Amino acid sequence: MRIGAKICGISTPDARDAALGGGASHIGFVFFAPSPRNLDPDASAALAVGVPDHVGRVGVFVDPDDALVERAVAAAGLDTIQLHKTAPDRVAALRTHFGVQAWAAVAVKTRADLDAARTFSGAADRILYDAKTPDGAALPGGMGLRFDWSLLDGVRHPLPWALSGGLDAGNVAEAVRRTGAALVDVSSGVESAPGVKDSAKIAGFLRTVATL
Repeated sequence: MRIGAKICGISTPDARDAALGGGASHIGFVFFAPSPRNLDPDASAALAVGVPDHVGRVGVFVDPDDALVERAVAAAGLDTIQLHKTAPDRVAALRTHFGVQAWAAVAVKTRADLDAARTFSGAADRILYDAKTPDGAALPGGMGLRFDWSLLDGVRHPLPWALSGGLDAGNVAEAVRRTGAALVDVSSGVESAPGVKDSAKIAGFLRTVATL
C-alpha cells in the first residue's frame, strides 16, 4: 500500500512544484489569518492552476464562516476541507453544503483526547490526528509539535485517518511503522522558517515516504 503524503501550507509556486514533483498525494492551502501560511483565496487560485486532478486540494480552516469556505472552495477548486476546532454538526453542515470531503482535526495530548474522534462518525470523511498545542497558542497546528504515537495503539478508528504533528524526513518512517498511518501530513517539518517552505526538505520528506 502506497503511503499518501500531504504537504500543507503551500503558498508559493516553488513549494507547490516541489510537492507535485515529489509525488505528494495532497497539497494544503491554509485559510486562517493568524497563520504565517495564510493565503487569500485569490492567491490560492493562482497556485491551484498547476495542480493535476489526481492530487487532492485541501483547504485548512479553523471554525470558519460560510463566506470564507465558499470563496476558498471556488478559488482553489478544493475537493476537501480540513477543519480545526469545529464541532461535529458544523463539520457535517459544511461538508453537505459545499459538496466536498471533510477532514476533522482531533488535537491529541492524552489517550482521552482520542475519544473526540468518535463524535465525527457520520459527520466527516477522515480524522486528522494532530498534536495539541499549548493553551492560549494562536495556532491549532503547524508548530512542529508531536504527540506520543503510542497513544494510538489499539485504537479502533471510527473513520479513515491521517497522522500530523511534528513530522519531518527524519521521523516519518518511524511514525508510519509505529502507527500504521496510511496518510501523513507535514507543514513546519519542511520549512526553513515559519511559513517558508524549503523545496529540498519537501523533496526529502517525499522521498522517504515513497520508500515506505
